[in-house]
Amino acid sequence: MWVRGIEWTTAHRSIAVSVTQAQGFTAAGVAAGLKSSGAKDVSLVVNTGPKAASAAVFTTNKFAAAPVIWSRQIRSAGEARVVVLNSGGANACTGPAGFADTHVTAELVAAGLTARELGEFGAGEVFVCSTGLIGERLDMSALGKGIHLAIARLAPTGGADAADAIMTTDTQRKISESREDGYTIGGMAKGAGMLAPGMATMLSVITTDADIDSEFLQQALEFATSQTFDRLDSDGCMSTNDTVILLANAASGATPDPGQFTEALTRVCEDLAHQLMADAEGATKEIHIEVTGASCESDAVQVGRSVSRSNLFKCAMFGQDPNWGRILSAVGTTNANFVADQVDVSINGVKICIGGGVGEDRSDVDLSQRRVDVLIELHAGAHRAIIRTNDLSIGYVVENSEYST
Repeated sequence: MWVRGIEWTTAHRSIAVSVTQAQGFTAAGVAAGLKSSGAKDVSLVVNTGPKAASAAVFTTNKFAAAPVIWSRQIRSAGEARVVVLNSGGANACTGPAGFADTHVTAELVAAGLTARELGEFGAGEVFVCSTGLIGERLDMSALGKGIHLAIARLAPTGGADAADAIMTTDTQRKISESREDGYTIGGMAKGAGMLAPGMATMLSVITTDADIDSEFLQQALEFATSQTFDRLDSDGCMSTNDTVILLANAASGATPDPGQFTEALTRVCEDLAHQLMADAEGATKEIHIEVTGASCESDAVQVGRSVSRSNLFKCAMFGQDPNWGRILSAVGTTNANFVADQVDVSINGVKICIGGGVGEDRSDVDLSQRRVDVLIELHAGAHRAIIRTNDLSIGYVVENSEYST
């Protein structure tokens, strides 16, 4: 077993990992004109069999985008074979007309695949995902042309292009794979802003050639996302379009142990989550907040997330200021079970807060490197959790002050 995340080099970019690493999947990514830059903006992933099992998790934002509403319905059948994704427009808050556009998108994909004699496909087998600016209708003429072009370019080596086509403010594609005993898991993701989870964090498609039914696939995906994407909280903002989809086709003939498969899937999700954090908008720090000694896991997550969403703490990290008071202030707002004068805080190995008070000299903390490790010891139990976040930089403010202009 091994997991490989992709380093951002030209050499690695040429490797056909991602969603086509597993047997029995084809993919494509093309430029349809949805992005004014002319970059790739339509992505297609197709399960060529022999079986079809699927699972998905979605945003819990009440303003769920039209493709999320559509894809929730598709998930219930558990037999989807296709995922079509577009960047260059979120198709969110677009009303009944936007939902109709999503339905048309699925129909175009199914009809196009069937016409090219790639099998008999129905719209009910097509997940639809969109990402981009909220509140604007998609250019359906351009999207339709992109779908036909993507179908024509489907290939077992198309995973990298598919990953490129879902990028928005991302600066790098995010792809990963895990080769297990007799089967493979491959995945791609996009996300650089609005990285705060409900059940997912961004757009991601994961594929496997293992022989697994949809019921277990859903259980495994929910566990994997809860431990990885759900614990990435870059900016505290949840998107309307967050979706993670998992397809399985049994092409390898291997039926893995359920626990072993869940572990492997979690590793792939973890790798993709790391890549999302590393490429977060304007980030100069990758911050790992570990909470230990919690009375329950939910307390550990709550405490870690309270710090990850503190703008004061994030600004301090950008300025390389080990201001541990901002950490304690955030922790103190939670309803987690702990005694204040028993809490210890360390930053990059220096215990600068002991028993809720002054600890080692803060000047000993080195914040010159990109990675920052924060350890919060509650001394209230045996549970732990890690939340990952970034600093709040000038670059983040600039990028998000100009997003729609």
